[in-house]
Amino acid sequence: MIKRTTTAALIAAALLTLTACEGTDTSGGNNSKPSQGSNDKADTSNDTTKAETASLPNMTGKGLQSAQDQAQEAGFYSLTSHDALGRARMQAFDRNWKVCSQTPKAGEHSTDTKVDFATVKLEEDCPGKDEGAAPEAAGGTMPDFKGKAVKVARQGLDASTSIAVNDASGQDRMVLMESNWQVCSQEPAAGTKLDGQPVTLTAVKFEEGC
Repeated sequence: MIKRTTTAALIAAALLTLTACEGTDTSGGNNSKPSQGSNDKADTSNDTTKAETASLPNMTGKGLQSAQDQAQEAGFYSLTSHDALGRARMQAFDRNWKVCSQTPKAGEHSTDTKVDFATVKLEEDCPGKDEGAAPEAAGGTMPDFKGKAVKVARQGLDASTSIAVNDASGQDRMVLMESNWQVCSQEPAAGTKLDGQPVTLTAVKFEEGC
């Protein structure tokens, strides 16, 4: 009996000692805290991103598709193009267009620079001056649209303006592809105050005379 009692006492003492040790261990678990020298966030105070630069080639005279491919090979991916003749035509098939000029010019530039190609169709001659700037909004005064594409005239007028376009040749043709037609006359006249009145244009195709 004494032996069994002594053994039980020893086991109980050992359990009490183990429990006491576990209660004082604060090195782990959810209650642990980082040391005073730790920092949960990375230090980004000196993290600066610089845009890369690269050499933009001279694309003048090249086909538009080739120019775009070579610009991308050089590291430039923000590319756009426009009609250098000012007719607001879309470059739907890049291989049918050639580059007359580019902005910016060839040289070292940031690779995130937007590159704009002024273009004409392969069978056309480049103009002496790029006429492809976006048309200015008419505002409160009627612009002079004579000689400009019907599409450019439409873009220059307020979107709410009622516009009628008639064939000036007398053939009563429908003006479907407005970038292929040039304005011969307009009503109201250039300089007239615009206040919601309808606009009437007469036009012929660009290869025809007014």
